[in-house]
Amino acid sequence: MAYFPERIAAERGADTALVDERGSTTWSEFNQRVNQLVHALRAIGATAGDVIAICAGNCRENYEIMMAANHAGLLYVPVNWHFSAEELAYVMADAGAKVLFAEGQFMESAAEAAADTPTLAACVAIRGDGAPEAFQDFEALLAGQPNSEPGDQSSGGPMFYTSGTTGRPKGVKSSTFAPGGPLEMLAMIGAGLSGMLGIPADGRTLICGPVYHSAQWAFSFLPLLSGSQVVMRHRFDPLETLTLIDAHKVTNVHLVPTQFHRLLRLEDTERSTFSGASLEAVWHGAAPCPPEVKRRMIEWWGPVISEYYGSTEGAIVTAASAEEWLARPGTVGKPSPMAEVTIRDDDGNLCEATQAGQVYVKSLTGSDFEYHNEPNKTADAHLEPGTYTFGDIGYLDEDGYLFLSDRKIDMIISGGVNIYPAEIEAVLAIHPAIEDAAVFGIPNEEFGEEVKAAVKLAPGHEPSEDLSQHIIAHCQAHLARYKAPKSIDYETEFPRHETGKLYKRLLRDRYWQDFERKI
Repeated sequence: MAYFPERIAAERGADTALVDERGSTTWSEFNQRVNQLVHALRAIGATAGDVIAICAGNCRENYEIMMAANHAGLLYVPVNWHFSAEELAYVMADAGAKVLFAEGQFMESAAEAAADTPTLAACVAIRGDGAPEAFQDFEALLAGQPNSEPGDQSSGGPMFYTSGTTGRPKGVKSSTFAPGGPLEMLAMIGAGLSGMLGIPADGRTLICGPVYHSAQWAFSFLPLLSGSQVVMRHRFDPLETLTLIDAHKVTNVHLVPTQFHRLLRLEDTERSTFSGASLEAVWHGAAPCPPEVKRRMIEWWGPVISEYYGSTEGAIVTAASAEEWLARPGTVGKPSPMAEVTIRDDDGNLCEATQAGQVYVKSLTGSDFEYHNEPNKTADAHLEPGTYTFGDIGYLDEDGYLFLSDRKIDMIISGGVNIYPAEIEAVLAIHPAIEDAAVFGIPNEEFGEEVKAAVKLAPGHEPSEDLSQHIIAHCQAHLARYKAPKSIDYETEFPRHETGKLYKRLLRDRYWQDFERKI
């Protein structure tokens, strides 16, 4: 049978493997459906090394498709289902997708994109009542296939497309998940990551962020390989999250700071019934977390909350336990046993401890990445083969703990002085009138750039010139005066990805339309 689910089905086939809003799937059922799907993929012409695209939310079928691709030697692209039809068509064409799986709720954009993707040989609808004739039904596709063990199994893996905060999404091909390798290697990766992150092999994972994001995938799919049950929801609801953790005795969950904010806004009466006694590992990353928010979460949920630093390109690089973070507020931790971190200046020279520079990562397992069809961008990200940067600025302290300052692309250069927005955003975050903030550079004839702050106000506060001056004075009281914003914009909402990542360029670019950008 299929390598991963079969081993677990043989030991506890009646146990639950997957849970979503519509029901659950046992390990035996999961194993049989994965086998059927591998046969089906081969029947419609998908062979080892081919690419399939999945435009679906957090549902059991999504995990069945990914698991089958992992046994059929296929690359699979978990597509951002927020994409327009044009964006989806671009990603599928760039990836060379041969098969598209689309969930019914995203069928309109998926069908339009499929019509513009000549590489597609087959389209499959997941619960797609009323889907175009070109789409086969997912359940009918499986029903015509045997549940016997497929032959010639080899490992496949994901190719994630970055969210494109600076332009078109880029496909990230990791050598770790290159198709065609032995399935045993993928099993070792899943077990190794789960062990490093304190996720029990027989645990229960909750995923309430989109699995098309590499972190949500890693923190749910890789534990699944080791036998962890996965409980999933299409969207995050703070009160439901508390209920699910207690009801399913969830042991591990990945959250982002935006979700922390929403959890902390629950009424005391809603929070008081939450136990959380089953939790063993709560991980957060993907976006900076305001220190006060993190302290409050640790006070509420205890020392099970840990932070990591990583990216789609390089997986998990550093990790910090709650105890380590409380002792060194702001750190994203020490490098994992599988990574080496160095800080380098603009000439590539190593920086001294506490000296800020560009953060470079080297995998000690020999893994690397490339941007699909983007050799120049791949080269730009690498210092040398195997040593690369995500574009972040930071420093290592004397004990080897990494602290991040900002992203290099967001750095403001005013009068020849480098200014890092993250430092200013941290100060804005503690102003009582501010709920969310973004800092960026706008044109200044004399200095090249000046500091602009855009803020979303907390309930009960209204924009005014007096408030703007108060916010600026607040920054001047905590920072060197040249770092303080020169002006304040008020926004009702910020363009944020579901992971919490801010699309800052959408705020910044309107000021640069008539200028040649320097950064």
